[in-house]
This record gives sequence, C-alpha cells and structure tokens, in this order.
Amino acid sequence: MNRRRILQGAAVAATGALLPASVRAVAASAAGTDYALAHSAPASTSNYTVSDRPSAYPVDFVVIHVAQETFTDTVNIFKNPAKQVSAHYVVRSGDGYVAQCVREKDVAWHAGNWDYNTRSIGIEHEGWVDQPSFFTHAMYEQSARLTADICDRHGLPKDRAHIIGHHEVPGSDHTDPGVNWDWVRYIRLVNLL
Repeated sequence: MNRRRILQGAAVAATGALLPASVRAVAASAAGTDYALAHSAPASTSNYTVSDRPSAYPVDFVVIHVAQETFTDTVNIFKNPAKQVSAHYVVRSGDGYVAQCVREKDVAWHAGNWDYNTRSIGIEHEGWVDQPSFFTHAMYEQSARLTADICDRHGLPKDRAHIIGHHEVPGSDHTDPGVNWDWVRYIRLVNLL
C-alpha cells in the first residue's frame, strides 16, 4: 500500500472521530455497523438473538470483557455456529482495531445472564486477564472511544454503574476484565472522548 493511500485512510478515520455521535450513527448504519470506526465481522446468526433494541429492550449497560483469546480466534469463535456465544464488538490489542460482530439492535450472548444480555452492549478485548501487556494504550483509547459513542447514542451515563465488567454481571463465574484492567484510566478516557 502506498504512503498516500495510508495517509488518506488515516485522515478519513480521524475525520469520522470528530463528527457528532448522531452523524456517526447515520454514517455507520449505511456501512453495516453501528459505530463509524468499526469494521463488520458478522457473527453466525446461531450465536445471537435478532431483536429491535432499544424498542424491545432498553440498553442500560456496556459490559467489558477480556476474551482469553487472540483477536482473530475471538472473531472466529463468534462466526462458528456451534459455539453459541458472541459479543457486539471485539477490540484488537496492538492497534485498537474494532470489529463489530453483532448489531446493537440485536442481543449478543456475552454476559451469561439473559436479562443483562438483553440490556447491554458487550465489548470483548483481545488478551488474557493475567497478561496486562495486552492492555495497550491503543486498545484502551479505541475501546474508550467506542464506549463513549455507545453511551452517547443510548443516553447512558459514562460511569462505573453503567460501564461494568463481566465479573459484575449477576451470576457470572467469570473474572474478566480482571485486576489488571485499569478502570480509573478507562473511565477517564471514556469521559474525555
């Protein structure tokens, strides 16, 4: 890829981030994603429930996950109809690349609690809870930008009562995002972007 094309792509991405949330939402919908900076990587239709949120269910939470897998393996798990699991988004560690696997209107199967699945947007992050080197600045920044956009579009406060870890979902036996996830930094970034 030549230098000019790389610079043009960066300019387009930067311009999209500067648009108001309402404009980004319209542009994203036309592209097959709800978030303008996401790339579509659809999960198998066997791994989520088609819905009409927020009409069918209100969106009250963003649930933060750590996949315990690589980015590619996580996306492939969501594409495998036998796995019966999905999340709305997956964020890559090295560069913060965001893939959207399930549309926000639909119910992803990520929280392990049907009530929370119906009322949340799930974001998986590449990496392992015991390997903080996966939690890069690029990942935190792009994930926070995504979460801020979700909160803006769904009218959610940008706080820890509405942005929760998978381990905080009632009945969850998961520990993610784990003790190495920097919640103070993350919520600060969500509120700055």
